[in-house]
Amino acid sequence: MNDIDAEKAVARKTAFAARKAAHATGLDAAAQAHLRAALAEFGDAPLAGYMPIRTEIDPVPVMAAHRGPVGVPVILGAGQPLAFHAWTPDCAMTDGPFGAQVPVQRQALTPRAVIVPLVGFDARGYRLGYGGGFYDWTLAVLRTAGPVLVLGFAYDAQELPEVPIDAYDQRLDGIVTQSGVRRFA
Repeated sequence: MNDIDAEKAVARKTAFAARKAAHATGLDAAAQAHLRAALAEFGDAPLAGYMPIRTEIDPVPVMAAHRGPVGVPVILGAGQPLAFHAWTPDCAMTDGPFGAQVPVQRQALTPRAVIVPLVGFDARGYRLGYGGGFYDWTLAVLRTAGPVLVLGFAYDAQELPEVPIDAYDQRLDGIVTQSGVRRFA
C-alpha cells in the first residue's frame, strides 16, 4: 500500500462513519429534490444512476421520474470501465458484484448525465469511492466520447477537508446534497 492508498483508507473510514450517521436521519427526500432540479436541463437525455447499497443516498425516485432512458452500472471485471445497462422501475433485477442490483436484460446505453455514488467528497470536486477505480476509468472514457455531466450524490456529512487524489482520479462537475447543488469549475 502506498502513501495515497493509506491516506484514502483513513479518509474512507471517516467518511463511512459520517455517511452511516447521516443515512439514519431521513435526508434523502431533500437531496432528491435538488437532484431533480439539477438534472432538469437534460430533459430526456440518457441518464445513469445507481442502485443504492449499504448506506448510500437513494437516487431511485429521481431515476424513476426521468423522462428519458436510464441506466445503472454493471461491473464487467477488475480494471475495466463500468457498462451502463437500461433500467426501468419495473425491470427484472439480479444481484451483481458487491451486492448492487443489475438488470437481468443487458441493454447497453451511453449516458450524457451520471449520478455517482460516493463515500466522501471535498470542496474541489473530488470524490472518494470504495477503492476499485471503476468510476474513474468510466468517467475518463465517457468524457472522451463527448460532453457528460457528472454529479456526485451524497449527504452533507460526507464532505471531507480534502480527498487524497492520484493522477487517475476524476473530478465531479458538481455535488448534490440535502443542502443543494454545488458546481465545480
